[in-house]
Amino acid sequence: MRSTPSNDAAAERADGGRMTVPSARPADRSGDAVETTTTSATEAWRAERGRLLGIAYRMLGDFGEAEDVVSEVAIEAIRCEQGDADSVRSWPKWLTTVCVRRSIDRVRRLAASREDYPGPWMPEPISAEVLPDDAVANGELLSLALLHVSEQLRPEARAALILHRAFELTAPEIGVILDRSAAAVRQLISRAERRLRETGHLAETGVGPQDSVPVQSSARLQDNARLQAISRLGAAIADGDLERVVDLLAPGAVLWTDGGGKVRSALNPVFGAERVGRFFTGIRRKSHRLHPEVPFRLSEAQLVAETGLRLHHYGRSDLIAVEFRADGRIAEIRLISNPDKLARL
Repeated sequence: MRSTPSNDAAAERADGGRMTVPSARPADRSGDAVETTTTSATEAWRAERGRLLGIAYRMLGDFGEAEDVVSEVAIEAIRCEQGDADSVRSWPKWLTTVCVRRSIDRVRRLAASREDYPGPWMPEPISAEVLPDDAVANGELLSLALLHVSEQLRPEARAALILHRAFELTAPEIGVILDRSAAAVRQLISRAERRLRETGHLAETGVGPQDSVPVQSSARLQDNARLQAISRLGAAIADGDLERVVDLLAPGAVLWTDGGGKVRSALNPVFGAERVGRFFTGIRRKSHRLHPEVPFRLSEAQLVAETGLRLHHYGRSDLIAVEFRADGRIAEIRLISNPDKLARL
C-alpha cells in the first residue's frame, strides 16, 4: 500500500489540536534536515497531531511507535508542500491518509518482532493525561483488552474498524484512505467486528456465543460497580486472601503477563480462577519472604480508557488491567511488568 495519498485523498475531519510541532528542523532517517517554518502543512499538522496520535496508538498499541509515525507524517507533509502543495485539496484529509498508511506499514514491520516476544505481548498502557481529547475521540478501542485482541485483525481491517468506530468516518471516506471500495470497507468492518464479538469484547449485554457470558468493556459497566470490584480485588490481593480473590473472578478467568524478558513472568496465559488467584497470592507471599522491608500494596491507576491497579512490590510498580463479564465478575486480567511499557503512567 502506498504511503502518500492521491490528489483527492480524503478521510477525516479537522477537529483541532493542542499539541506543538516537536522541533524546528526534524531529521529524517537519511540524516537530511527538513525546514519546518510555519506553513499550511505545519499548521494543519499541529492542529491534527493529537488526533493522528489517537489513530496511530490504536493501530500500534505502542505510544512511542505512534509518536514516530506522527513525526514521519509531519516530515512527509513538509516535503509534499515544498514539492507540490497545489495537489493537496485538504491537509487534514491528506495527513490522516498518510498516518493510516504509515501505521499499517509499521504494523507489518513489527509483526515479526512481536511473534518472537518472550511470552504474551501486551499493549503499552498510558495514563489519562497522555492523550489529548481529540486523540481519545469517542473513547472506543482504547482499553488494553481491545488493543490486545485487535492484534488478531489484519492491519487494513484494524484501520477500518478504528476509523469507523472511534472517529466515525463513513465507508466511502475510509475507502479513499485504504484504496478500497466502500463495499469492501463495509465488509472489512463487519468481519472485524464479528471477530472481536467472538472474543466477547464487542458483544452487547446478554449476547454472546452460545451459553457463554460475554466480556464487557469496562466502560459498559456502571462506574461505581466497576470501581468497587477493582477496589475489592486490590484489597484481596494485598491481604493474600485466596478465597476472596477467587470469588471475584469468573470460573474461566484468564491472566496474561508481560515481562518482556526483563522481569520474570508467566510465558503462557494462566487459566482458571483458582490458578489466577494462587498466582497473585504467590507473588505476595514471595514478596514478604524475600523483601520484607519493601511494602506490598496496590493502588488505583487511571488509564486513558479504564481504571486499573498498580501492584507495588520488589521495589517496582506493575500494572493490572481487568475486564468484566456481564454479571460483574472479572473475566480477564492483564499484568504488565515490562518496565519499558510503564513509563507513561
